[in-house]
Amino acid sequence: MQKLPSTDLFYFFKVVAPNGFVRFAFTMSTEVKEESFTIEELLAGLKESHRLILWNDEVNSFDHVIYCLMKYLDYGEIQAQKIAWQVHTKGKCAILEGSFTEVEVYRKILQQEGLTVTVE
Repeated sequence: MQKLPSTDLFYFFKVVAPNGFVRFAFTMSTEVKEESFTIEELLAGLKESHRLILWNDEVNSFDHVIYCLMKYLDYGEIQAQKIAWQVHTKGKCAILEGSFTEVEVYRKILQQEGLTVTVE
């Protein structure tokens, strides 16, 4: 299990059952975001293990990707460089495995840094 970054994250959940959607709102610093999940997506979250996938894009530099991997996921510089190169050459790389909640926290953090990441 990875150590969480030293930021304050507050989560608020609100269920809206009639249409089959669950509304999820969270705050990070002073910014509020809201997302909707279907019941199927929430049930998929109960799986034992999920992976955070980092995708290649034409926006982020190697230095920025390496910086984010080191800062938020505690990778060493050499390992972060290897991951960045794999993403560049193969198009994607699994960078974290864990519970849905843990992986989702890191997805949101890395997305805020501009990285292209998804949860599988």
